[in-house]
Amino acid sequence: MNPILPIQHFVPDAEARQWSDGRMYLYGSYDISGRTSYCSWEYHVFSSADLIHWEHHGESFRSTAPDSDVPWSSAPLYAPDCIYHNGRYYLFFCNADRTEGVAESLSPTGRFTNAAPVEGANGDAIDPAALVDDDGQVYYYWGQFHLRGAKLRPDLRGIQPETLRTDLITEAGHGFHEGASIRKRNGIYYLVYTDISRGRATCMAYATSRSPLGPFTRGGIIIDNTGCDPETWNNHGSIAEFNGQWYVFYHRSSQASQFNRRVCVEPIHFNADGSINEVEMTTQGVSGPLPAARPIEAWRACLLHGKVRTAAEGPTELSPAVREYLTLIHHGDWAGYKYVDFDSQPFSRFYARAGSLAYGGVIEIHLDQPDGERIGICDVPRTGGWQKWATLSCPVRGAKGVRAVYLVFKGKEGRLSDEMRKFDPERLFDLESFWFAP
Repeated sequence: MNPILPIQHFVPDAEARQWSDGRMYLYGSYDISGRTSYCSWEYHVFSSADLIHWEHHGESFRSTAPDSDVPWSSAPLYAPDCIYHNGRYYLFFCNADRTEGVAESLSPTGRFTNAAPVEGANGDAIDPAALVDDDGQVYYYWGQFHLRGAKLRPDLRGIQPETLRTDLITEAGHGFHEGASIRKRNGIYYLVYTDISRGRATCMAYATSRSPLGPFTRGGIIIDNTGCDPETWNNHGSIAEFNGQWYVFYHRSSQASQFNRRVCVEPIHFNADGSINEVEMTTQGVSGPLPAARPIEAWRACLLHGKVRTAAEGPTELSPAVREYLTLIHHGDWAGYKYVDFDSQPFSRFYARAGSLAYGGVIEIHLDQPDGERIGICDVPRTGGWQKWATLSCPVRGAKGVRAVYLVFKGKEGRLSDEMRKFDPERLFDLESFWFAP
């Protein structure tokens, strides 16, 4: 289910790698919930044997005291990549000050040590990517707006200057904004990157070549995270093969910000000519449709419209627990969930956990589209607090098959007291979760 990591972890810019132990490993930046800037000063590694259950291996690298692994910079760490080469795992990293470096470990989870600048790239740009080709040669890619690429020296501490290409893909020619990632499949090199051609840098696109240093031909969009959050700005990730199936790893913003980003994953498919069809964001991800009878956390909506947003609480000194929910719900807002499985049995009731300090409102349950078939209307009363949750219920009819579910939020007639109006007079309620029952 998307997002894929435990709720307290905000990992954007994910590079996914399946290593020889059969597990998929994630290397990415690390956002801090509630911060209003990109990334932090630390990296964490996660791995999974099935892409559903993820193990957190802890901090693997950091750029500030205590125990900084970067002697020459204390700037936040932006997007990394990791390769396996000659018996070691090499972490390529960048800092917000355009530092480019490499560190190494005998373990895929780190800790990564012996950091050194990548000569010829250090100080030039951000967002490294690396490729170990079939002959063992390692290639390095980095840059914003125009992508640089070159062969690395055998020690991986610098590029071979004579191989440098400075315009592998560009913003003008390919929509390239930043965030390159590279994979090879059936003799074709796929450059995956953040694409800004739809107005914001919300797309991940790809370009292909028969050579690791181009020329690259623009392909198309793989995924667009527009609509995941009212303020989403960018997208960054990778494509990766896991047990014969290919996936796109991307991120979505949360908490009505450009930050607080979380990694998500969707299956992708290659056509006979090597092209990739665009896929949609879902809540289900690789897990399959969500059972209708099992509570669905409201914050996992793959689409949000209006002022509605996610909010998080915790952890605190007293409790490690983290809670998240939908908040600032106003009349006309909606949240979409793709997809919910109604096949197991007929469902006749809808349940929700909601809270309201104001007058409340209603939840309309629609199928397939926000204005699609309406199967029920659930009243949300005032409960005495935005997160003072009450379990609400209403009848539903016509829920069959695997369907997208849209919860459309509306106000109802009534008057607010002067006490309520000093808050947001148009705010309706908060929503924690929902489910269906026979």
